[in-house]
Amino acid sequence: MSRISRKEERIAALMALVDEVGVVRLRDAAARLGVSEMTIRRDIGSDAGGLNCLGGYIVPNHDSGNGDYIFDFEKDSHTRAKEQVCATAAALIEPHDTIFIDCGTTTPHLAHRIPHNQHITVVCYALNIANILSQRNDLRLIVLGGIYHKEAASFSGNEAIEVLKRININKAFLSAGGVHEQHGVTCSHFHEVPVKQMAMERAIEKHLVVDKSKFGKVRAARFAGMDDFTSIISD
Repeated sequence: MSRISRKEERIAALMALVDEVGVVRLRDAAARLGVSEMTIRRDIGSDAGGLNCLGGYIVPNHDSGNGDYIFDFEKDSHTRAKEQVCATAAALIEPHDTIFIDCGTTTPHLAHRIPHNQHITVVCYALNIANILSQRNDLRLIVLGGIYHKEAASFSGNEAIEVLKRININKAFLSAGGVHEQHGVTCSHFHEVPVKQMAMERAIEKHLVVDKSKFGKVRAARFAGMDDFTSIISD
């Protein structure tokens, strides 16, 4: 795309792009508009519209709140299936691994199953996961902080992305609200996308941990394709 010189035109182009794909990498948007990443950051920072820069990504400014995801309902649904898939996932964890555990209502079952006394390091950004693992004295816990989103019990912020960039992850265990052959792997909250994608970028192995109720569903925020994972663990 040729250079867009006016701020208003750039904001309109960015809004259209985010409406189309959900979450946009900042460097991709800069290349598309023919301007620098700093120009885009400055445009968004001085605009009272619907966009925000989160790490190296452009996301909708107002996450949709509960939307199609109600945390208290989800945590009590498909419990047996979630336990089953997390038992399978936990068997992949090896001594001295550094693992990433995603937010959601499936992954707490994995947190409860992390092997004891094997010098594991766990990286997470969800309060429910941190609460479980903070009771352990046999592993190292890294909690990515930032703005707390109650509707998802998770945090977001530029600092979390920067911390992830400095961590080598052996295995990342990702959750999702929808898994669809055409529309990919999706979740309900846009603020989760940059963290999920950076964890996948830093991980040697990427494992999607979902129960069968997620297949065929599509949520608002796409963060990966089905082929982007080392394995898909499901019941």
